[in-house]
Amino acid sequence: MKLIILGLITGIAFGFLLQKARVVRYDKQLGALRLMDMTIIKFMLSAVLVSMVGVYLLYDLGVVELSIKSTVLGANIVGGILFGVGWGMLGYCPGTSLGALGEGRLDAIWGILGMIFGAGFFAQLYPAMQNTVYQWGDFGKITLPEILGINHWFIIVAFIIGAIFLFRWFERKGL
Repeated sequence: MKLIILGLITGIAFGFLLQKARVVRYDKQLGALRLMDMTIIKFMLSAVLVSMVGVYLLYDLGVVELSIKSTVLGANIVGGILFGVGWGMLGYCPGTSLGALGEGRLDAIWGILGMIFGAGFFAQLYPAMQNTVYQWGDFGKITLPEILGINHWFIIVAFIIGAIFLFRWFERKGL
């Protein structure tokens, strides 16, 4: 029960931050898709960086165990294409469509319905995909630090430094 409450609080906080960063706005979504407004990219990259630090800190402290999933190029490519097409057609990604609905934008309902039907369609196709898409380019359970043979903190610090330079470049370009 405590985990459900913690998940609810985390979800509300994330939704609040999505709204405060204005990334649930259609103009921000369109700007990101057209590579003219990097607000969403900056927001999500910041969330990824904070998550990287938090997860690996908890891992190093022995509080959590990592459950690494197999790196399967076929599934990632097909899923990425479907995600991108849906985002481009609707103008919202899954998280922002829920935030947009929360702000009263009824056009987001189409995306939410698409997610629900898409999940059902995926569930029906999953058995067939196990022998096709989920076999294409299966590299197993790998991580970048394992591939490079270095401690994960070197990767995390490198990503943070890279993100800082990227953020500065975005700001200089007015993105």
